[in-house]
Amino acid sequence: MQKIKENWEINHNWQLLFILLGIIGLLASSYFIAIRILPATFEDITYEYAFTGIVTLLLSFIFYKATLWLFTKLRPRWKVTYRWELIAIFIVFAITGSLSARISGPFMGLLGLNKESLSAWLFWPLRILIIFPVYQVVLVCMGWVFGQHAFFWSFEKKMLARFGIKL
Repeated sequence: MQKIKENWEINHNWQLLFILLGIIGLLASSYFIAIRILPATFEDITYEYAFTGIVTLLLSFIFYKATLWLFTKLRPRWKVTYRWELIAIFIVFAITGSLSARISGPFMGLLGLNKESLSAWLFWPLRILIIFPVYQVVLVCMGWVFGQHAFFWSFEKKMLARFGIKL
């Protein structure tokens, strides 16, 4: 346990939560991909379980290596102090993207905009336009929940400045 704490620069035990959430996220992402690519030709369910398990573990390892590579590239660029903070930042980005896409659907329903009433050529650009402001708000809120408000507020100001919006 001490080696894990030293490797991820963890000073308090509560910060181990980010390691656990990161592992769960890697395994869940890998599992969802594995069940999507599961061939329908298996006759025995045992083979399906074996395939899913092996592909999940293989993808988890690949995602883990890719994440570590991203850490080496993004830590100096984002000026992050501790490695565990990078996990928290990645988790916030993952939750924010998924949540903003989920929230935009009911929001469009409230406006009376749905796939049946609009053509796909109009529906999807409108949905993306609605996702953008939702994403901005959710990003700062999730950053606050995960203790990274200062990073995400700075990130938000830079992102909006690129679109010509000054805060």
